[in-house]
Amino acid sequence: MKRHTQLLRTAVVGGASLAMALSLAACGGSGTSAGKGQDKIHILVYGDATNKVEKQLVETFNKTSDVKAVLDTIPGADYQTKLQTVISGKQAPDVFFNWGGGSIKPYVDAGLLMPLDDFIAKDEHLKSDFLPSVFNTAVVDGKAYGIPMRGTQPVLMFHNKKVLADAGVSEPKTWDELLTAVKKLKDKGITPIALGGGDKWPTQMWFQYVYDRVAGPELFAKAQGGDKSAWASADSKKALGMIRQLVDAGAFGTNYDSVKFTDGGSPALLATGKAGFELMGSWEYSTLKDGHPDFVKTNLGYGTFPSVKGGKGDPANLAGNTNNYYSVLKSTKHPEAVAAFLKLMYSDDFAKAQLAIGNLPTTVNTPRFLGDSDNPEYSKYQYDLVAKAPGFQLSWDQAYPPAAATTIYQAVQQFFNGKTDADAFIAAMQSLPAA
Repeated sequence: MKRHTQLLRTAVVGGASLAMALSLAACGGSGTSAGKGQDKIHILVYGDATNKVEKQLVETFNKTSDVKAVLDTIPGADYQTKLQTVISGKQAPDVFFNWGGGSIKPYVDAGLLMPLDDFIAKDEHLKSDFLPSVFNTAVVDGKAYGIPMRGTQPVLMFHNKKVLADAGVSEPKTWDELLTAVKKLKDKGITPIALGGGDKWPTQMWFQYVYDRVAGPELFAKAQGGDKSAWASADSKKALGMIRQLVDAGAFGTNYDSVKFTDGGSPALLATGKAGFELMGSWEYSTLKDGHPDFVKTNLGYGTFPSVKGGKGDPANLAGNTNNYYSVLKSTKHPEAVAAFLKLMYSDDFAKAQLAIGNLPTTVNTPRFLGDSDNPEYSKYQYDLVAKAPGFQLSWDQAYPPAAATTIYQAVQQFFNGKTDADAFIAAMQSLPAA
């Protein structure tokens, strides 16, 4: 689960040669009979280790339902591309996995998705049993198009306790304190902040948080809505100036674009004491636990992104992957069965199963089971952050339609590297389609 987001970000969006392990023997969206007159609904999901929970829930559902659920999977890196090829055809599923936001907006605009308001009117728990900041990510044009599944993944500021202590640095709570920490660490010969710039999306994380702290979530919301002037605003230029200041201070060293998170490079810099900080999604914890378990036990620290003096963004705001979602196609012939399946997403069994594999579900019953997770303190810390967050901004590359990712990555990387200026960054972002 923790790596599915990293793989998604490298997915090719467009025509590609795909080798699939996709079982779509029956026409999913049609709900047609498949052998002995038995009707089925097809659930299409991102193929990874987390599928064990999805298989478990399908088995639970099938024990009592006359309409049986079939779980279909697409290998992670191919998911977005293959979904686009099947969603409007005869192989369309009844229910499919997504990231909310921009990942489903094109399908909403095309009239392919079913608003879930009627489901919620009949069962209010489909909305009330999830944290609001998470549920709202799949609300498009005022209508709900997704029910949360799997777990939340906020981006946090991780640090090496020993490195900071040796340099006389405390965990920075403000931007000014972060700049001071950068100078002290650099003076000690330590790369202040590990960055997997070779993957591009880790660099983007800095932009989305600085923009939030400076301007609040409203600026990005306006830009998504098609207000191109938001990118040219004074707040936007201030955020870019702060990012430029941090890079020019040597916060990331000089070789960050040759380092990747996906091959373990940037986490290793943090764990081996070669860097003091890393801004990364909450999956960083399990990544480090797998590769550097002793470091996690003794010296791993974590916290929220620093506040900005005079900024409009609430310091409790989060950015990252709010959750994954199940959306429903209008073409399903078994909406009652689909609604019954979705109810499992707020069940006790769902919460316990997700926690057992390291995911953090966003159901309101989750706190009852946090003590049983492998990392109870870390899980509780994350859950409390998400529960209290005034705003939870979906990562830019997921908030916009998939086709926009290349433009975003290029604009971010070129500005970060000093190859383009603020005006060029602004122009690139203004070229994005409304989400």
